[in-house]
Amino acid sequence: MNYELTGKLVAKYDTVQKSATFKTREFAVEKTDDIGGRTITNYVKFQSVQEKTSIIDKINIGDEIKVHFNIKGTKWEKEGKISYFTNLDAWRIEPLSQTGVDKSTTDTEYMEPLDTFSATSPDAIDDLPF
Repeated sequence: MNYELTGKLVAKYDTVQKSATFKTREFAVEKTDDIGGRTITNYVKFQSVQEKTSIIDKINIGDEIKVHFNIKGTKWEKEGKISYFTNLDAWRIEPLSQTGVDKSTTDTEYMEPLDTFSATSPDAIDDLPF
């Protein structure tokens, strides 16, 4: 499932190496909608994984962007307790307006979503949550 969300980048974090073969990076987008004359603001946190962790590098805080992402859900069981986690996995970012970066240097080439990592793959981490 491919989704997209347009908003303003409000936070980006360092890449975190979760294991020898798995890394993630998180960022947050402010999404504002006018609903019935009321302005509603939501903050949506995304993650990118593996080689996609660099897609946010050329984007500045305050830039308007379109994030293409997949919704990933994981079931985790430990000591008889079951938990469910949902991640919004970003795989492409399109700059819509930029505050300090030359648009010609930003990579907006189409890339297929990265669907290779799953909780059942050999790279899966068995001691979730992150």
